[in-house]
Amino acid sequence: MATKKGITDFYLLNGVIITPSQVLENSGIYIKGKYIEEIFNMDDYQIPEGSNVIDVEGAIITPGFIDIHLHGGGGADVMDGTVQSYKKISEVHARAGTTSLLPTTLTSSDEDLLKTLEVFSQVKQENYQGAKLLGMHLEGPYFANAQRGAQDPEYIKCPDREQYMSILENNKDILRVSAAPELPGGLELGRELRRRGILASIGHSDATYKEVLKAIDAGYTHVTHLYSGMSGVKRVNCYRVAGIIETGLLIDDLTVEIIADGKHLPASLLQLIYKNKGSNNIALCSDAISAAGMPEGEYLLGGENGQKILVEEGVAWLADKSAFAGSVSTGITLIKTMVELAKVSMEEAVKMMTLTPARIIGMDSSIGSLDSGKLADITVFKEDYSILATIVSGSIVFDNITKNS
Repeated sequence: MATKKGITDFYLLNGVIITPSQVLENSGIYIKGKYIEEIFNMDDYQIPEGSNVIDVEGAIITPGFIDIHLHGGGGADVMDGTVQSYKKISEVHARAGTTSLLPTTLTSSDEDLLKTLEVFSQVKQENYQGAKLLGMHLEGPYFANAQRGAQDPEYIKCPDREQYMSILENNKDILRVSAAPELPGGLELGRELRRRGILASIGHSDATYKEVLKAIDAGYTHVTHLYSGMSGVKRVNCYRVAGIIETGLLIDDLTVEIIADGKHLPASLLQLIYKNKGSNNIALCSDAISAAGMPEGEYLLGGENGQKILVEEGVAWLADKSAFAGSVSTGITLIKTMVELAKVSMEEAVKMMTLTPARIIGMDSSIGSLDSGKLADITVFKEDYSILATIVSGSIVFDNITKNS
């Protein structure tokens, strides 16, 4: 029997449950209100008469996917700065199994940045049928121009204390900032972010090994999309100097994220990163743009004032094809890439999309794993990676199981 929408207490039955440490065959979950009440084996558990139940018929049940870096989806961009765009992004990514996300800005004018931050604060208070908008990720504008990638060079600058203090003081929803720590003022920015409990991430940076070590001391703990928009080994006065790529792989104190769309990084690099960092230190992120979930063609990156991009061959490019411009992937495709291309186990791939990003943003006490007392953020999918259900805080926000019942 399938359950009706809108209920508050229900059971997921006959699933393969992936927890942080094990795979539980022939198991179920009791969801009570917003929380996980109990995980059980079907063989020795009695479902109370008259209960609301959903039989997933052997499908995989995992914690809800957490995407800590994405710009848009379904034709909507964070930099549109509208309630409708935020809701559309939330809905589109929920259809692909994502239950929580960090909307991510691009390097832009102060006016456009402040507008989207203001709208985010508004939309968080409204009802929407999709993934939770946990908080904002500011990607820029404090970047190394040489590593800008698809970021608009017109707005790239060194950290300006007066500017960022005004933004941080007046916008309490900022959970993460990506910046180049080697720039003048970059270390001071890191210290301020650490003081406020905001994740400081090294991104679009040309830093050397020694500069990264200084950044770690100043509060930077994470690396934005490893291999993309960052320095590698280079020669300085004939001597080889490690860049961010090598330092990120080497230093245990740094967590990293990877765009696992199968385009930005080939199998060999995905495997190298996994071998060096392991699932406890890698977060999968989509870096998705507005074209995610849309047909290939021309789009704008960064809202109506953004740059023209071209989506071809399953990836987004700058108009001149000189660089990638984000991805068109979604949560479930990241899992699939790691399992099928990188040859990582399903359990480890799921951890990199759930518990590890939750830890990185400091929210693993409430989300990121299936455990009694945690929020019922749950994704259900089949072996062919088709999403059956996305559950956010106990509410079914995407339903491909009961809709025809």
